[in-house]
Amino acid sequence: MATTKKVTKVSSSGGTPPKATFVPSAENKSKATQLRIIACILWFLGIAAQAGAIYVLITCAKPIETISWIWIIGLLVVDFILVVIGSQLWKKSNRLDPASKKDKVRFFLQNQLGVIISVIAFLPFIIFALMNKDMSGKEKGILGGIAAVLLVAAGLLSADFNPPSIEEYSEQSEYVQELMGVDQVYGTKSGTKYHLFDDCQYLKSDRTTEIFEGTVAALYAHNSRIKPSISSLCSACEKRAAKAKGWTDEQLQEAKNKALNLVFEPQEESNEETE
Repeated sequence: MATTKKVTKVSSSGGTPPKATFVPSAENKSKATQLRIIACILWFLGIAAQAGAIYVLITCAKPIETISWIWIIGLLVVDFILVVIGSQLWKKSNRLDPASKKDKVRFFLQNQLGVIISVIAFLPFIIFALMNKDMSGKEKGILGGIAAVLLVAAGLLSADFNPPSIEEYSEQSEYVQELMGVDQVYGTKSGTKYHLFDDCQYLKSDRTTEIFEGTVAALYAHNSRIKPSISSLCSACEKRAAKAKGWTDEQLQEAKNKALNLVFEPQEESNEETE
C-alpha cells in the first residue's frame, strides 16, 4: 500500500548504472564547487580575523585594557564562527562530490580539511600569546586557554567522523539495485536511515509529513544525518525486499557480498531503526 504522505523528489547526485562506479552529476559537481569556494572564502576571513586578533594583541597597551580584551576575544569568536560555517559547507560539498578511498592522502585531506584549517586559524594566535614577553602569566593563560578551547571546538565540529566515499555510494547503489532493480530509495529530512519502500512502517510516524525520494547518493546529499554506510539501509525494508524475491538469509547475504565485490574489486570492505 502506497504512502499517503507527500513524496518529494530530490535531485540525484549522479547515475550509478549496474556494476559501475558512482560518478557525480555535472549539476552536483557544480554545486560542490560553489560550496567549496564559499567555504574557502569563509576560512580566509576567519584566518584574517585571527590576524586581526594577533595585531591587537601585539600593539595594545600592557597590561591589556578592557577594550583590547573585547577586541581580541571578539575577533577570536568571529574566527571560530567563520571556520565552523566554512567546514559545514565543505562537508556538505563532499556528500555531493565524494573522494575515493583508493587515494588515501586525497581522501583524508578532502574530508578532514576543516580540522587542518581549524589548527591554522587558532594555533598561531596561541603561540603569539604564550611567547609575548610583555604579557603577564595570567593574561597568557586566559587568552591562550580561550583560543585553545575554540581550536578544539572548531576541530571537533569540522571533523567528518563518517566521511562519504565513491566506494560507499557505489556499493550501496549496487546493493539497492540487486534488491529492487533500480537505485531509488526514500528518506525523511532528519532521519538516519534510507528506505526501499515509501510505505515502510518507520516512515509512517507522525513526526514527519514529507518523504524524499531519490538515489542513494541523492538522499545522502539531502540529509547529512544519514551515515554513508550500507548499515544505513532500513533492515525492515531489506528483509521485505528479500522476502518479495523469495530469498533466504543466505541468498540475501550473497547479494550483499556480490555488491561489495563488484564495487571494491581490488579493495576489501565490508545494521536500529529511526525514520
